[in-house]
Amino acid sequence: MPLMANAESTYTTGTGTPITAQARLDFQITVPKILFLRVGTGADFTTNAAINLISFTVPAANLGDGTPVAATAGSGDVGNGTVTAKVVGNNGNITFTSTTLGALGNGAGDTISYGQIGTSVAALTSATALPHPALVDGATSTLTLTPVTGKVVNRDARWTYTYANNAVAAPGTYGGVGVNNGRVTYTASMP
Repeated sequence: MPLMANAESTYTTGTGTPITAQARLDFQITVPKILFLRVGTGADFTTNAAINLISFTVPAANLGDGTPVAATAGSGDVGNGTVTAKVVGNNGNITFTSTTLGALGNGAGDTISYGQIGTSVAALTSATALPHPALVDGATSTLTLTPVTGKVVNRDARWTYTYANNAVAAPGTYGGVGVNNGRVTYTASMP
């Protein structure tokens, strides 16, 4: 009959031993190439347009004294300046970058270098934590993430940001939501 498909079958008769019958199946699995990057709010393997704000308020009594300043409670998806970070790809090495447009500005000509922002990295679920690329004023910093087995890279971490507070800065709010060079852009790419 036209358009009819059958699995293979064998029918055997006879008097000898052993008597055998054999049937075969072919299997095929198609796996797409994927690349996933999450920094902050989101869920695995979904797109989320939310951009978290990491905010620091320097106590006047400690201005420029080198005492690190923790981020405010509402900063990051975890809070207190901590974000969830994850990179997953399945086609070999992944180039992972952070890019800034310049030092953080206050709109009045004063700046604070991204070199004053520290990042601690803590493993989340993967055996090898996702490292944080350095934050550099007006430049891109690059890391190469290599697969542990095969072509698969699967790394995550919790990144916690602090402000070093190593110098007295002019008053003002430096950076912000999409203003005054306040945005860092993270990018993952693979062949």
